[in-house]
Amino acid sequence: MADESGHGPMLILGGRANRPLAREVGEILGHSVDSATIRDFADREIFVRIDRNARGRDVFIIQPTSAPAENTMELLLLIDAARRASAARVTAVVPYFGYGRQDRKDQPRVAIGAKLMANMLVAAGADRVVSIDFHQHQIQGFFDIPVDHLYAAPVFTRYFREKGIEDLVVVAPDVGSAKMARGYSKRLGASFAIIDKRRPAANVAEVLNVVGEVDGKNCLLPDDMVDTGGTLVNAVKALKDRGAKAVYAAATHALLSGPAVERLSQAPLEEFVVTNTIHIPEERRFDNLKVLSVAPLLANAIQYIHSNESVSQLFELGDD
Repeated sequence: MADESGHGPMLILGGRANRPLAREVGEILGHSVDSATIRDFADREIFVRIDRNARGRDVFIIQPTSAPAENTMELLLLIDAARRASAARVTAVVPYFGYGRQDRKDQPRVAIGAKLMANMLVAAGADRVVSIDFHQHQIQGFFDIPVDHLYAAPVFTRYFREKGIEDLVVVAPDVGSAKMARGYSKRLGASFAIIDKRRPAANVAEVLNVVGEVDGKNCLLPDDMVDTGGTLVNAVKALKDRGAKAVYAAATHALLSGPAVERLSQAPLEEFVVTNTIHIPEERRFDNLKVLSVAPLLANAIQYIHSNESVSQLFELGDD
């Protein structure tokens, strides 16, 4: 029997990519997320079964599509299982949208991975997608279904506002993130600077100049993701070389690939603040790493979607 949402009772499923986040969201909403059996065959093929009745229910599947690629396949199988179990609506809650960096054909004969990911989610049967901080806003347009694109900026600005850092300068790590960084500076009452850099190859960045006053100031470097950490460490060093007192960094998605943990733990960073869109195991954590939870943000979005309320009140950007 359908409830006031028109989509039946809520059913939340959590994939294996980030079980702690899924369970935290479930606890906030008062729902168990352990309603599916997911296991691997000997050859690593994934088996999925929804253990509770999904017929006529409003199904939300929480699963970031970070590496390995099995996480994406697991999400697709969960969507397919819910669709074949006659769910009224299936919403893919993808805290980190993998392959988002491949969002255009910027050189000959390359794939547009972000569009392919969107096509696969729709083909599997998703009716709606919820995600946080796409690498580029235009990815929303790759979907032919509704997309609720949430922002981690309010989570970060609340945290840094409570710290009460004086003489704060928000520094955009590159031209592309200048709009986002300006939003942070406005909400934190801070001044603004930008790093002018050239990237000669993927995962390689060369800092050329810092535009703005950072000497004797406390600096905050916000970004949407940190992968190997090379770009961020170069930026931190450039700011310290130019007299910055203390440098803080914030990134929504902590990929922390390869040498990232070693680089960041040794960098002259006061604090590196990230969210838990991607699960960071204990062995990948270090002393000055601070992890903030996006579970309340996702739980609010799920509740608003389920009850057909506006999600736009969660869209506070930090970049207007």
